[in-house]
Amino acid sequence: MYRESARELLSFIDRSPSCYHVVSNIKEILAADGFEELHEGRPWKLEAGRNYFVSRNGSSLIAFKLPDRAFTGFQIISSHSDSPSFKVKENPEMVTEKYVKLNVEKYGGMICSPWFDRPLSVAGRVLVKEKERICTRLVNIDRDLVMIPNLAVHMNRDVNEGFKYNVQDDMLPILGDETAKGSFYRMIAENAGVPEESVLSTDLFLYNRVKGSCWGANEEYISSGRLDDLQCAFASLQGFRKGKSTKSAAVYCVLDNEEVGSATKQGAASTFLGDTLRRINRGTMRDEEAFLMALSSSFMISADNAHGVHPNYTKKTDPTNRPYLNGGIVIKYSANQKYTTDAVSAAVFKMICDRAEVPYQTFVNRSDMQGGSTLGNISSTQIALNTVDVGLAQLAMHSPYESAGVKDNWYFEKAAEEFYSSWIDGMGDGTYTICRE
Repeated sequence: MYRESARELLSFIDRSPSCYHVVSNIKEILAADGFEELHEGRPWKLEAGRNYFVSRNGSSLIAFKLPDRAFTGFQIISSHSDSPSFKVKENPEMVTEKYVKLNVEKYGGMICSPWFDRPLSVAGRVLVKEKERICTRLVNIDRDLVMIPNLAVHMNRDVNEGFKYNVQDDMLPILGDETAKGSFYRMIAENAGVPEESVLSTDLFLYNRVKGSCWGANEEYISSGRLDDLQCAFASLQGFRKGKSTKSAAVYCVLDNEEVGSATKQGAASTFLGDTLRRINRGTMRDEEAFLMALSSSFMISADNAHGVHPNYTKKTDPTNRPYLNGGIVIKYSANQKYTTDAVSAAVFKMICDRAEVPYQTFVNRSDMQGGSTLGNISSTQIALNTVDVGLAQLAMHSPYESAGVKDNWYFEKAAEEFYSSWIDGMGDGTYTICRE
């Protein structure tokens, strides 16, 4: 099953070259499963036993399942839809010598060097004018379109000595020769199926065109662009679809802009999750006290990929917490609360893994290294829940081509299904029962 799971993941990633395509594809999957789409700007009429989803900005989505009876809490898994890339600037065409380049800027903290010398293309969304309306169109130039060529070693003898790249000078992709001038927006409009003059604005990103693959002596690894964090987003979606709880509201959450701090209207620091949970509460005819009681028996898994031990840099990993690819789901800890995991949330998640019969392992940064943060602690500023930070071990995080274990996606699918088939009874501060019919 884990090989099939890996193939499904790679297919999903291939269809999802931008955060907008991620959410569009998730919507399509959920609609095919019978989920009803809601809109934040319209009234919600919720019914017990029904399934729903709502999106914000076209790049964040929350789906939920209501049980047939009154629920005791929310079971939430949260991941993110965005990945480090280059965003295409406004007025992007630049003519230099006999080349037309695109003016781009960094989005998120990527590893720059692997972006050179590989086929790239452009995907995202355009806002177009249709009479008196402004409408969104997704675009994907589904062919090898641009490339960022390296400077020859003969002209840059320091390239292998830790060279520092200047994005504005060193990393602008070539679109074509001088005959390409004026073609970029024309191609974008054609792909969107609209006249060029109707395009009002764009959110466009470069993406790596190299297809994902399974590799290794026994095909034990997978590599692809955007594994961080589409691996967690897809595995949790599969578990969400299969899970069946009769006493908790199952909530699946994919948020945008994690890679740039989440401080947007659709990020983890926004009101999106809190607004949605409150509307679920009101839509099921519950008062504010019932909502607060439900939160005490709620639990969130913040799922964002984790660093595996690198065989060439073994000393970069903590001496006693050493996660490996295919070693199971990684529970992430941080004393300074970069991750939300504490003894309570770790204990709950370990029990979920034990029930799902999947392995787990632990990650803590070396004490002399500062790590990154993730969704959990940011979303906790908006809605306070018991939360655990987890991920799947990978190598080359924030490269345009990352690597992970072929088994771990399946492990997380099983754990997510078990999680969404359970509910947590908060019996007092520090005492919890994990129930399953």
